[in-house]
Amino acid sequence: LIAGMFVYIGREFARLYKTLNNDEMYKYISDEVEKMTEAVLEYGYDGEWFIRAYDANGNKVGSDECDEGKIFIESNGFCVMAGIGKEDGRAQKALDSVKKYLECEYGIVLNYPPYSGYRLELGEISSYPPGYKENAGVFCHNNPWVIIGETVMGNGERAFELYKKIAPAYLEEISEIHKTEPYVYSQMIAGKDAARFGEAKNSWLTGTAAWTFTSISQYILGVRASFEGLTIDPCLPDSIKNLTITRKFRDAVYNITINNNKHERVSSLIVNGNEITGNTVPFNADTKEFNVIVNI
Repeated sequence: LIAGMFVYIGREFARLYKTLNNDEMYKYISDEVEKMTEAVLEYGYDGEWFIRAYDANGNKVGSDECDEGKIFIESNGFCVMAGIGKEDGRAQKALDSVKKYLECEYGIVLNYPPYSGYRLELGEISSYPPGYKENAGVFCHNNPWVIIGETVMGNGERAFELYKKIAPAYLEEISEIHKTEPYVYSQMIAGKDAARFGEAKNSWLTGTAAWTFTSISQYILGVRASFEGLTIDPCLPDSIKNLTITRKFRDAVYNITINNNKHERVSSLIVNGNEITGNTVPFNADTKEFNVIVNI
């Protein structure tokens, strides 16, 4: 997990120095990110997914070699977010494994299979009953990492499908199962091994809302800040044909219209009547209103 974060954040850190024209720091950080990427692929990939960690004794956690806790959500979400294994198919294979082993009716459980008893080398995670909290519950905070990972791979249909599984707007009809307020995220939903599968707990006590807002606004809708300007890179399901977004950014208003023609990525970007190259609206301090048409 931490290695995936290193690569994901490290690439953004390197881009910052590139923007500042500091080529020495850009190269240094980029080289370190590449070393970590290679290390993850050599020591952190288990053939079908990214392992979770190594324990203090040097044993794998979240590996097919384990009798329980063979696969975890966190490392697979963040490593795919970082694009590790994207080019050679390993990232997609990891997402396929998440779907096969971790996904359930109410979201993505944290690990599989759950731990059946306490393990001294793992601590708290193994102290919960199977299907609850960190022991194979649907821990909502990290579901958006997989959602973002699906957009990195261009899987708009899957990303939106997973978004709907934990978003309160889609859960009101199962309130008798969920049993928390149908307008707020819960920290945890009881997983498929729990006695009360689908029952949610600890509403409000979670970072899920912030991560989900990031996944839907910056990755599914694809509108996110960059050093050069406002990047627009939607990854939409086929059911969303057209949409409009108003975004305030750097003292300007962006009126964005997105037309979904089922291309994988942006095919044309028209800004104030002029088609531009790429998918980033360049920052211009003199322009206070941008009318943007995006075709994908």
